Amino acid sequence: MSSTSPPNALHFLLLIFSGWANRQQQDVIAYLKVENRVLREQLGGRRLRLTDDQRRRLAMKGKLLGRKALGEVVGIVTPDTILRWYRKLVARKYDGSRKRGPGRPRTKQETVDLVVRMARENAGWGYTRIRDALRHLGHEIARNTVKRILLDHGIEPASERNRKTSWATFVRAHLGEIAAADFFTVEVLTLTGLVRYFVFFVIDIETRRVEIAGITPSPSSEWMKQIARNLTDCEDGFLLGVRYLILDRDPLYTGAFRRMLKGSGIEALRLPARSPNLNSYAERFVLSIKSECLHRIVPLGEVHLRRAIREFVSHYHGERHHQGLGGELISPGETARRTEGPVACRERLGGMLKYYHREAA
Repeated sequence: MSSTSPPNALHFLLLIFSGWANRQQQDVIAYLKVENRVLREQLGGRRLRLTDDQRRRLAMKGKLLGRKALGEVVGIVTPDTILRWYRKLVARKYDGSRKRGPGRPRTKQETVDLVVRMARENAGWGYTRIRDALRHLGHEIARNTVKRILLDHGIEPASERNRKTSWATFVRAHLGEIAAADFFTVEVLTLTGLVRYFVFFVIDIETRRVEIAGITPSPSSEWMKQIARNLTDCEDGFLLGVRYLILDRDPLYTGAFRRMLKGSGIEALRLPARSPNLNSYAERFVLSIKSECLHRIVPLGEVHLRRAIREFVSHYHGERHHQGLGGELISPGETARRTEGPVACRERLGGMLKYYHREAA
């Protein structure tokens, strides 16, 4: 009796321990499954992009579980995907890839970036032209490599690209002779209540200079014709020297308005409907004047509105630094050139607009 008791007791303890360990493992697995679901919820519908090493590790462990067990625990991919990765892993063992040499070295990222840049900035440049330009810069590259890089980036051959002049390229090619026009509205508090005012402006795309062409609560065809006369005046019209004026599809740009522009040698470029990005320079000015000025005041009548807009435009031209101009002012005054003297601050609209400059010593 006593000779058999110790083994039975030990066996009993082992059974208890193994049961506890199994429950512990189940609890760990249950926790990891919940944690996996939480992480998937954080990802939303985004697709996970795994590296080859990560796929290999999952495939090696997943094969040991089998398809049924995989179906219970796998969360980031399907069991079939895990098993497919494992089959590829096995196939790779016998395909001779491990014995292959390193092959042709990968093209440097700097070279790839230059290939893409040259193709996008020069619609007529073919594979050979890009290759030769890169060699001039010290980048040795084959013509077929240029072709492959462009195909990888979805860039068409020069014969196709040359047929399509992008809008940005067209605008850059005509800087100095192209302007854009647009409207924006402002709610003005008057004695009779809120009145919506329309503000019409034109912006020179090269210099960023802006002309407030008109402000009215009731724009009309006659009002627009008078604006066209003012803008195209042969002595001091804002559009002197301009060949193209970008317009959206607003019905206020009447046929009579466009004909008056054409009579002065200006072609109206009417944009497709709902394409504000094509009139980005005008849109940017609207954003600036509203966010920096008009959204921060309550215009009390037309006189107050006109004064606020006039003050902002003066600030915009002579006191506001523009990122599109490399941080420079559109119309720098004498104070902008001073590098010595005490720093002073010029304020407009009660301090809402500020300009820091140096006073004369």
